[in-house]
Amino acid sequence: MKNQTLFLAGFALLFAACQPEKTTAPYLKAEGKTMGTYYKITYQDSLERDFSYSIDSLLIAINHEISTYEPKSTVSQFNQAESSFDLGLNFKEYTECIANPANCGRVKNYHFFRNYLAARVANQRTNQAFDPTIMPLVNYWGFGYTPHKPVEKTDTLKVDSLLQYVGFEKVTQSDSNGFVVLHKSNHGVQLDFGGTGQGYGIDAVAEFLDLKGIKNYLVDIGGEERALGKNPNGNWWTVGVNTPKSDADITDFTRVIQLENMSISTSGNYRNFYEVNGGKYSHFIDPRTGFPERSTLLSASVIGKNCLEPDALATGFMVLGLDKAYEIASHLEGIEAMFIYSDENGDLQVKSTPGVAKMLVE
Repeated sequence: MKNQTLFLAGFALLFAACQPEKTTAPYLKAEGKTMGTYYKITYQDSLERDFSYSIDSLLIAINHEISTYEPKSTVSQFNQAESSFDLGLNFKEYTECIANPANCGRVKNYHFFRNYLAARVANQRTNQAFDPTIMPLVNYWGFGYTPHKPVEKTDTLKVDSLLQYVGFEKVTQSDSNGFVVLHKSNHGVQLDFGGTGQGYGIDAVAEFLDLKGIKNYLVDIGGEERALGKNPNGNWWTVGVNTPKSDADITDFTRVIQLENMSISTSGNYRNFYEVNGGKYSHFIDPRTGFPERSTLLSASVIGKNCLEPDALATGFMVLGLDKAYEIASHLEGIEAMFIYSDENGDLQVKSTPGVAKMLVE
């Protein structure tokens, strides 16, 4: 009887080992508000862990460093500084935590510095069309942290005077005993991470989920997304690209994109704008002229592995306009882009880099 029992137990273990791995682990959600918009994270976890508090705390910590709407945030302190600003960031610790993200929480102003460095790269890749020192002009045109007030009458002299504070070359970096110090060429120079913040927040949440061993997730902040693995139906995650019209519903999509372990960021001039005396003013300010960009380009969607780079590039592409943006996107490794623009008849047209075609869902 004992041998029979052992045989049955061994057979049961062998039978269980031969069964396909169960994929019925539940998909959970974490939702809330951040960066002036919403966040919605969907993830699969066999342990059914609730990451809501941790994710919310992480996004709050990021805002404490990069939000211009928080008077005591790191970026606000930099903006208020007269000249030099000591980040208190140990560069050695920073480089070490890049290899081991679990230790990054102890590095002071880590989130600020990652946005700063990413902005540097985007500035170079867009021929300075993406420029975080645009903050004084963003405030002037009524889209910044100062009270939102449309410009009733453009003051060209005022715009010209603000241009003296714009240009990423006006912010430099030095080393002080291993700690990073930033320098401003003029006290009026300010930084705005609005073009990187959401993409960075998405990547930070994705890195958190990766550390927790999550293999299937979709992170969405304000319509920008990063996907890993499969959705609850066992398929690759799909996201819609909004039709760029001010009266379009949020579920009115021009195209649907399949994300195979990729991210997408879309920038457009069809929602955040105002009209004065028949003139339409977009929140995309050209750092080279000081004026809101006017072109036929209505939206730019950029696809890449992470979301931080596509977020910044999409902003820069909206400033560049269709032709220049397409030329740059076509030559960037690991980047695909889709541009929606208005033709001479006012009809919507789509132009994409070659790799987008295989991502489209019919």
